[in-house]
Amino acid sequence: MARWEGNTRLRLEQAALELFTEQGYDRTTVAQIAKRANLTERSFYRWFTDKREALFGGGEELEERLVAAIGDVPEGTGPLATLLTAFAAASDVFRPRAFLRERAAVIAANPPLQERELIKLTSLSRVLTEALVERGHDPATARTATDAGMAVFRLAGERWMADEQADYAELVTAGAADLLAILAEAAPGPPGPPPPTRTRVLR
Repeated sequence: MARWEGNTRLRLEQAALELFTEQGYDRTTVAQIAKRANLTERSFYRWFTDKREALFGGGEELEERLVAAIGDVPEGTGPLATLLTAFAAASDVFRPRAFLRERAAVIAANPPLQERELIKLTSLSRVLTEALVERGHDPATARTATDAGMAVFRLAGERWMADEQADYAELVTAGAADLLAILAEAAPGPPGPPPPTRTRVLR
């Protein structure tokens, strides 16, 4: 908690979230955010290009953590298993649950922020796909694995935010099991016998 309270960037993120929650995103200014954090506007712009970005801090840190975790997975591991292993090891860079819950509520109430979150998730997917390709996986396979893995990543994150006692790695494992069960159910079965041929009788 000391790191959260003492870090300048995190103080600005917390101040921005508080103000967005209290008075709305549109009515909040950079000057107000800086004042709430007991910092200057110049300090704000050292970390963020605009007030919107204050809600998306840590994205680069998460990308770096996941790419590093992918690199630590033993060679020969499949692409989806590689991603799930990396996801399970990344929760140490997450913001506190309470912060993330408030952040999710603010984003849900503001379409421009929803668009920005989608852009961030797309960027993360691209980075993860590239990391898998660098490990030797076919680009199409890497993309498919990333799309599936991101579904598990988002669902595990939602469950983790909602449950103070939940372990993120366990939620990733549970989400992966759900995904595999769905895929197994949807997979086509073996082909049945061909339909009987009808013999034409000549008269």
